[in-house]
Amino acid sequence: MRVLIVNTSELTGGAAVASSRLTDALNRNGVEAKMLVRDKQSEKASTLVLSQRWRLRWSFLWERFCIWWANRWRLQGLWTVDIANAGVDITRLSAFREADVIHLNWINQGLLSVTQLQRILASGKPVVWTLHDLWPVTGICHHTDECTRYHSHCHDCPQLYAPAAHDLSWHVFGQKQKAYATRRITFVAVSEWTAQRARESALLQGHDIVVIPNALPVDRFRLQDKQEARQVLGIAQEAAVIIFGAARIDHPLKGFSRLLEALKKVLEHESRPLHLLLFGTLKDPSWLERIPVPYTAAGHVEDAETLNRLYAAADVAVCASDYETFGQTLVEALACGCTPVSFDRGGQTDIIHHQHNGYLARFGDTDDLANGICWALREKIPSAQLHEDACRRFSNEAVARQHIELYESLTQ
Repeated sequence: MRVLIVNTSELTGGAAVASSRLTDALNRNGVEAKMLVRDKQSEKASTLVLSQRWRLRWSFLWERFCIWWANRWRLQGLWTVDIANAGVDITRLSAFREADVIHLNWINQGLLSVTQLQRILASGKPVVWTLHDLWPVTGICHHTDECTRYHSHCHDCPQLYAPAAHDLSWHVFGQKQKAYATRRITFVAVSEWTAQRARESALLQGHDIVVIPNALPVDRFRLQDKQEARQVLGIAQEAAVIIFGAARIDHPLKGFSRLLEALKKVLEHESRPLHLLLFGTLKDPSWLERIPVPYTAAGHVEDAETLNRLYAAADVAVCASDYETFGQTLVEALACGCTPVSFDRGGQTDIIHHQHNGYLARFGDTDDLANGICWALREKIPSAQLHEDACRRFSNEAVARQHIELYESLTQ
């Protein structure tokens, strides 16, 4: 079986990492999988890069210009919404023609337009689309916050500068409805929480929705000696170490400010010195000045060995996001024997079983988030137990098998 996995980037962002890992997992389990991207960062032969650089650049800039113009030359919404009004035609590629299944992932920022999506569906090939965020089920936004207009038909989008009855969200929602009517799509939600949001969307009525988590290469996220990891990183052996990571740490959705508030409260109850480990980029470095405990900022981390060492050095991994469609860092932490703590909202609830393998705090409650960190530091769940839990549910083999069963059901 041949599968073409499509994503804007190969390695940048959570969806890219998940897509790349799935490609590897499928290839190791008897499927000929190739990944088609705009931005390639590795030397993998299984990753194909689109050659129409000028067209891709134009598509990206044209989409941003149209959003900027519709927003009356304001920047609000410029990077939080996508209208998919331009992109490239992948149906002419030999990799597309040879594939038995087309598996879409995160295809925004000028990769595919709604028109090109319609062409893909019209090809007659089975199409699978993984929901790494909610853009496929809404008009133009990736994160809906509290808005529920996508349940019927998007309009008056709160993420635009000038919401209106027939704004960009209304138009793109209608275009998606027309495209989705071309052929049935099988949507893969990476968590039950994401699946529920998808079922509520008027766009997905009549389409299939299944739940399959993202894959974790457990051979790369393994148990390591905590003392050795701390020695390499220069962290005191007696410290209580908390790790927090994201592609962009200070993105408002990631809740970094909530973590800092919770740390102040943990300081009141924890007798050991606290140390915060950070990985990811910061748009505003002044956030580092607000951290109330000693910290180590590792910056952007790409190689699994370094990331593995960071998790191994930590006792607790915290996710303070508004929500995550999945919660990749929490699964990575589990595999490295680090106890996860998060809010009880989003895909995190699929990963953490409250007070068994981690702690789910009441959403937005920094007091309870602090309670969760203290609980995790106190309970000291055996690392081997956490690692086994991650392997059983999220290993490459387990997730690849679920995808293969899905592909086979669509090609019979």
